[in-house]
Amino acid sequence: MLHLVSQTTSGLPADPDALAAALEGTGYLPDQGLATAAYLALVMHRPLFLEGEAGVGKTALAHALAQITGRPIYRLQCYEGLEASQALYDWDFGRQLLHLRAAEAAHAADDPARLEASLYDRRFLLARPLLQALEDSPSVLLIDEVDRADDEFEAFLLEVLSDFTISIPELGTVRAETPPLVVLTSNRTREVHDALKRRCLYHWLAHPDFDREVAILRRRLPEVTEQLARQVARATANLRTLDLLKPPGIAEAMDWATALHTLGARELDPDLAARTLGAVLKYREDTERVRGLPAEALTGG
Repeated sequence: MLHLVSQTTSGLPADPDALAAALEGTGYLPDQGLATAAYLALVMHRPLFLEGEAGVGKTALAHALAQITGRPIYRLQCYEGLEASQALYDWDFGRQLLHLRAAEAAHAADDPARLEASLYDRRFLLARPLLQALEDSPSVLLIDEVDRADDEFEAFLLEVLSDFTISIPELGTVRAETPPLVVLTSNRTREVHDALKRRCLYHWLAHPDFDREVAILRRRLPEVTEQLARQVARATANLRTLDLLKPPGIAEAMDWATALHTLGARELDPDLAARTLGAVLKYREDTERVRGLPAEALTGG
């Protein structure tokens, strides 16, 4: 059952503990440091920069924060070559062309200046995630895997996040009435520039310890037995100590537990573990290496 955030009269969470309790109500179990960082991001209106390996819960935190605060969430997935127009807005050329033809048929083209102005009406604007987050205030803006974007896009983000305004030459300036809660994530495939990090509150998300991972598995997958959850958590932790191309995160641990439960397992045995490695390992080299290890690496022994 969802627990709403205990709030002050300003509508903000009362303290980090209240925020942590609400997050736990969604199935997201933060540690004290992460709950404090998220609380400060909310009350200070500062972006939260989350760094860590893939699958540790960075993206899930943004969705959980949106759920407990009742805010809409807008996600910008970063990638190499991402341009500002793809993150901000674009004009719907097709609809503009139809409007132009309709205007010409109605002889409205006799006033070129008025016609040109009508082509850049708000109804022809296609809002992308950054503009959507500013217009639909208050909101949560998730800028996912910012480390995959180019340096130029980082510089652009720094400008937008400084004052939460976007200038549209044809329409004017859009400013968020309430700054969105911005969550930036990075898998650290490259270093993000210090200038962007300085604008944000920073938190490193590590893999959860054994007890926390068991608690997460039990909370998110109540149908999985206690014994299976503990064995999957132990086996996943063992796999992370190996020099794998992609160490499994909590998302993979959940997939593995779900796969085993689907096959009727109540505990982890070597045969089932070997047959379901595709749920927890994502590279052929990692799978081949693990299959050559003693059974204890797979059964959590």
